[in-house]
Amino acid sequence: MATVELRFSALPEHVRTARLVAAAVARRAGVDEAVLDEVRLAVGEACSRAVGLHQSGGIAAPVTVVLTEEEKQFSIEVGDEARHAPRHPGDVPADDAEAEEDEMGLAVISGLVDDVEVSTGEDGGQIKMTWPTAPPNVVLS
Repeated sequence: MATVELRFSALPEHVRTARLVAAAVARRAGVDEAVLDEVRLAVGEACSRAVGLHQSGGIAAPVTVVLTEEEKQFSIEVGDEARHAPRHPGDVPADDAEAEEDEMGLAVISGLVDDVEVSTGEDGGQIKMTWPTAPPNVVLS
């Protein structure tokens, strides 16, 4: 299992770098070329969300992106250290605009990636996205 970990200051200008690294590592891991744009977009959304959460919460800690290549899949985990209050159906968010933007970002990611897991808590949140990889080309002689 090969892993690449990227940590960056919660600044919007670093999101582009995270997108480029994610696409390069995904390509090397064997993610289908036709899916690489979706990888870039999903990582951009997840990182932008994490940057926004850090900035609005005054968090100085870096955003983390962990890219993991396994035998038949490639996953990217984007983590933030923002405090996420538990939400229950019917709760009224403290900031409607912020909550709506957050939900929209998660909806975009869910539309781009078939396998998405979102976890949040008081110590931060994580979005894990997974794509299948093609088996390496085998040359028979």
